[in-house]
Amino acid sequence: MIFVMLLRLLKKGAEADIYLTIWNDRKSILKIRKRKEYRNEILDNRIRTLRTVREAKMMSEVKTFGVSTPIVFFVDQNKFKIYLQFIPGMLVRDLPNKLIINTCEKIGKIVGTLHKNGIMHGDLTTSNFILGSDELIILDFGLAQRTEKIEDHAIDLRLFKEVLNSAHVEIVNQAWLSFLRGYGKIVGASRKEKIISQVLVIEKRGRYANVV
Repeated sequence: MIFVMLLRLLKKGAEADIYLTIWNDRKSILKIRKRKEYRNEILDNRIRTLRTVREAKMMSEVKTFGVSTPIVFFVDQNKFKIYLQFIPGMLVRDLPNKLIINTCEKIGKIVGTLHKNGIMHGDLTTSNFILGSDELIILDFGLAQRTEKIEDHAIDLRLFKEVLNSAHVEIVNQAWLSFLRGYGKIVGASRKEKIISQVLVIEKRGRYANVV
């Protein structure tokens, strides 16, 4: 018999709310994709259904590349819900600075593996990685998409760099170099340089937009 009991809200996000819950007698994470009031209701339901199903499929698919994600227990596409394995551990965001720097190389390898297999994560932050007892787990594929475009992969890297610069300013340079070291080991030097060049282009666009 499957028994679900809502325990407590962990996070309210723009796209979804995250709860700690019990799924079939196992501690679980429940993600509920939220209604967008500005959208037509029928269109909104369709978008939420498609994104809910896509996210669950992505999280399962990347496991075949050797990337660790929480197990998907159940998807309720009619209610826009995903029940996920609860992962004990610490968010990379909350680790000591030295450990964050070292872990960024592993993050780079994970992101490189995703990109090499044509997956853009879309929300690369140190809050979306958990360091478990024996592995690094990546979370939240709500904005992920299939793409092999250099521009899209550069957007992933640019976001991660921005997060380091805002949330980990004391170690941003060391952490970024550590990330790039791991990333390059997976995608290769040539591809890495193309992506970094595009990151610089994106940064210049941002500076120009701010001036204008």
